[in-house]
Amino acid sequence: MKLCRELPVALTIAGSDSGGGAGIQADLKTFAAFGVHGASAIACLTAQNPRRVLAVGSCSPKMLRQQIEAVFEELKPAAVKTGMLFSAKNISVVANFFRNPKSEIRNPKLVVDPVMVSTSGVRLFQPAAEKFLKEKLLPLAALVTPNLDEAEILAEQKISSPEDLRSAARKIHSRFGCAVLVKGGHLKNSTDAADIFFDGETELLLSAPFVKGISTHGTGCTYSAAICAALALGHDLPCAVEIGKNFITAAIARSYRIGKHFALGNFPLKDLASLTGKTARDSSRSDKCNCCRSR
Repeated sequence: MKLCRELPVALTIAGSDSGGGAGIQADLKTFAAFGVHGASAIACLTAQNPRRVLAVGSCSPKMLRQQIEAVFEELKPAAVKTGMLFSAKNISVVANFFRNPKSEIRNPKLVVDPVMVSTSGVRLFQPAAEKFLKEKLLPLAALVTPNLDEAEILAEQKISSPEDLRSAARKIHSRFGCAVLVKGGHLKNSTDAADIFFDGETELLLSAPFVKGISTHGTGCTYSAAICAALALGHDLPCAVEIGKNFITAAIARSYRIGKHFALGNFPLKDLASLTGKTARDSSRSDKCNCCRSR
């Protein structure tokens, strides 16, 4: 009998989507697709479907803290992503937990999907939360992944061209000290879905043709979750971002219908080697994938 293999752990701290297309549900689906064990801490509940959000209710700060503590007590995540935190108090809980570690196990790679504004333009933050995000959480992040509206808020500039994506990425990195992936998929008059990654040294243009005829939600959650999973598997940050871009492009192309809407598809685990160069089966090995090795 073969011994059970050990899987790396990734934690998502985010909101629950009752429609199953975004938030915690999308993150856990993505972690599973990568062969990474997904743990979760629910920051807020949403009553939503693919068309609209009916209501949002915040988890208590105490309960959010206890969920995170429970995970770290036994599971030791290799990477963590945050999504919809909603309130200033919940952002403070997350920031305080990672700012004041009791041991080295509380220093995983942190990916912050700011979830300030939905792709439809709806604000998903309480007004006071923006200040706490900027001052407390972003300085702790390894990577922040804003969409266009969020990048305009963080960079304090309008974004209407690929060159604006580059300048916004550099401003955000300069202001908050973390690497940034500005997602330009909703840039007007663009023929491709182009994103810019910048970490102070490396700049990447990540571009893929639009998949026509498909409109989904949860792409931002899935994209950042894929990056988090790749980090948990041991890839370096630029490589993880490239893997995330390839994954979300494939997920959109593999979308399936649910009622009158589309939901993002996933790669079977056996096919992920084409994206990552390694899966959870060999994540404990010291050799790097081709992408990481070339850096």
